[in-house]
Amino acid sequence: MAVKHEIKSQLAKLLATEDLVVEHRHVETAQFNVQTRVLTLPLWEKASNIVYDMLVGHEVGHALFTPNEDPPRSIPHQFLNIVEDARIEKLMKRKYMGLAKTFYGGYRELSDEDFFCLEGEDVSKMNLADRANLWFKIGNYIDIKFTDEEQEIIDMISETETFADVILAAEVLYKFCKTQKQEEKVANIVTPPEQQGASGQQSEQTENQSESNSEGGSSDEQNDESSDSPISESSTSSGDDAEEFEPETITATNLEENLKELVKENSSENIYLELPKLNLDSVVIGNDKIHLETTKFFECQETRKNSEYDIYEKVDSEFVKFKRSAQKEVNYLVKEFECKKAADSYARATTARTGVLDCSKLHTYKYNEDLFKKVTTLADGKNHGLVFVLDWSGSMNKVLLDTLKQLYNLIWFCKKCSIPFDVYAFTNEWNRSVFDYETGKYETVDPQSHYEKEANLLCVPDHFSMLNILTSKVSTKEMETQMLNIWRIAYYYSSNWTCGYSVPERMGLSGTPLNEAFVALHQILPKFQRENKLQKVQCIVLTDGEAAHLVRHVEFERNNGDIDIGARRLNPDSCIIRDRKLGTTYQVHYGYHEFADTMLKNLRDNFPYVNFIGIRVLESRDANSFMKLYYEQYSDEYNKVQSEWKKQRSFTIKTSGYHAYFGLSATSLSQDSEFEVDDGATKAKIKTAFIKSLKTKKLNKKVLGEFISLVA
Repeated sequence: MAVKHEIKSQLAKLLATEDLVVEHRHVETAQFNVQTRVLTLPLWEKASNIVYDMLVGHEVGHALFTPNEDPPRSIPHQFLNIVEDARIEKLMKRKYMGLAKTFYGGYRELSDEDFFCLEGEDVSKMNLADRANLWFKIGNYIDIKFTDEEQEIIDMISETETFADVILAAEVLYKFCKTQKQEEKVANIVTPPEQQGASGQQSEQTENQSESNSEGGSSDEQNDESSDSPISESSTSSGDDAEEFEPETITATNLEENLKELVKENSSENIYLELPKLNLDSVVIGNDKIHLETTKFFECQETRKNSEYDIYEKVDSEFVKFKRSAQKEVNYLVKEFECKKAADSYARATTARTGVLDCSKLHTYKYNEDLFKKVTTLADGKNHGLVFVLDWSGSMNKVLLDTLKQLYNLIWFCKKCSIPFDVYAFTNEWNRSVFDYETGKYETVDPQSHYEKEANLLCVPDHFSMLNILTSKVSTKEMETQMLNIWRIAYYYSSNWTCGYSVPERMGLSGTPLNEAFVALHQILPKFQRENKLQKVQCIVLTDGEAAHLVRHVEFERNNGDIDIGARRLNPDSCIIRDRKLGTTYQVHYGYHEFADTMLKNLRDNFPYVNFIGIRVLESRDANSFMKLYYEQYSDEYNKVQSEWKKQRSFTIKTSGYHAYFGLSATSLSQDSEFEVDDGATKAKIKTAFIKSLKTKKLNKKVLGEFISLVA
C-alpha cells in the first residue's frame, strides 16, 4: 500500500500546484495545516481508487481555497462545512475539468454503499441542511425537492465564490433550520402526539372547552396561560433545554463516521524522515590538514626506525613503476575524451548562410541559387568536473591498492585535460583521535556534532568524516607527494600489514559509512559545482560493497524527566524519507543495496546535472551474488552480464541507483598490463605473459571507454 499512498501524495501535490507536504498517517479524518502547508491524509486502504482520488481532490480543495481564519462562533461547524464543501468542490471541478468525473463516480459509489445512511429514511422529512448536503454531493442519484423559499437558499449556496459568501450562506441556512426546528417543537408541544387520535374526539373536546370558557367569563386569561406558558418556559429555559432547538446535520455526521471505516485498523503509523543538513566545516577534513599530518607521521617514523635501509624504498618504487605503466591508459582516456567531445560538438553544429557572395560559385548562377558563403558554428563544450568518493572501510584492505590504481588513472586523466576534481574517502576513524606532533602519539577526543539533532532526522554519527585526500587545487609537486602518501597507506593494507612500516592511526580503515557519504554529497556537490563554475559534474563512487541502513533520531524521556535525542533503527514497513525541497517521498526498503539506491535516487532528483557512476571491485566469488541484487537469476539480463563477466571479467549494470554501475574483477585489475618476461623465459611463459597483458589492456580499455562515454 505504500506505493498507492505515494501515488496519491503525488496526485495531491499536482492538484495543489505547489510543494505541499503530504503525509499519510493513522488518523480518522484528513487535516490541513494552512501555516505549515502540511496535508495529512488518513490511510484509506479500504477505499477504491476513484473514491481515494475524490477524497484527495476534496482535501486539496480545502488546502487551496479554505482560508486560514476563524469563522464566526455563532454558526455551527457542520453548517459552515456543508456550504464550504459545496464551494471548494465547485472550484476544484472548475480548475480541473477532469475531476468532475472523479467526484461523480466517487460519490455514486458512496451513495450505493449507503455512506449517508439513507436506507429506510424519508429524505423529504429531513431538514434543509441535510437535504442541501445530499443535493451537492449525491443529488444526481436521488430525488430531492425544495420549497420556493428553500430553493432560494440552495441557489445562494450554489453561487458562493468567496469564503465571505460561505459565511453569509451558512448563517442563512443555520437560521432557517433553527426556525424550522423551533416551529416543529412548538407544534409538538401545542398538539401532543397522544391527543392526535380520532378527529371526532378532538373536535368534541375543543367544543366543550369553548363552552366552558364562555361560561367562565375569563377566556383570555385562560387561553394565555394554556397556550403561552409552555413556549415561554422553553424560551427562557437553561442551556440544556435550549439545545433542543439546535438543528442537526445527520447526513454529514453519518458520512464522517463511515469514512472512518475506510481506514485500515491496526495499520502501522507512517514515520516521515528527512536528511540532516550537515556542516561541511566539521564533516570535511581539509586536504592540507590530512597531508600535513600524514607526511609528518611518515617522516617521524623513518627517523625512529634507525635502520640502514629505506623502509619506503619498495613501496615507492612500486608507485613509480605503476605511474610509468599507466601512461598508456591515461593517454587512451585523453584521446577518447577529446574525440567524443569533438564528435558531440560537431553533432550539435549549425550551418548558416552569410550575406557574402561566394565568388567561386558565381559561374553557376544560371542553375544554382546557393551563391552565398556559409559559416559553421560549433556548440560550446560543457565545463566538466569530477568528484570521487572512495570507500575507506576495513573490507577494502585486499582490493584497496587495485581500486587506487583505477582512481589514479582517472586523476592523471583529469590533470592532462585540466578537469577540476576532488577525492573524498569516507571513514569513521579520523574523528576518534587527535595527533600530537611532539609526542607522535594519538589522544582520544569527543567529536563535535555535524548538525543540530532533531526527532525524525536521519542520523549521521559524529565520528563520520569525508577526507579530502586529493584535489586539483594543489600544485603538481604537492600532488605527487600526496598521491605517494595515499599509495603507501593502501600498499600497507593490501600487504596485510607486512611491509615494514605503519600508517597514521587516523587514516585507519573503518566501517562502511557509504550512506552517510551520500548525505554529505548534498552539500559537497553544489559547492564543488559553484566554486569551479561547472556545467556538468561526474560523481564516481569506488566501493566493494553496500552499507547498512542509516538510523533515525527519536525523542525519549530520561528518568529525571528530561527530554533527550536518541537513535532507533528504521522500519521499512513504516519509514518514508521525505525531501521537502522537492516535495517527494521515498519508501525505505529492506535490502542494503535498495537503501543505497534510494539515497542515490534522491541525489539524482536534486542534482540533474550530475552523473553518478559506481565502480565495484569484485572478488570472483562475489560476482554472482552482486548480479542477483539487480537481475533475476537466469533471466535474459542476468545471462547477458554473466557472459560479459566470463569473457571480459567486467560488466555494467544500468538498473541500479547509479547511471552506470561497473563491476570489475579484482584479480584482473591486480595484473600488470606491461608485457614483461624474465631473461631466458620459455615460449610458453612468453605466450602466457603476452595473453595476460592483452586481457588486462582489453579490460582497462573497455571500462575506461564506457566511463569516458558517460563523462563526454
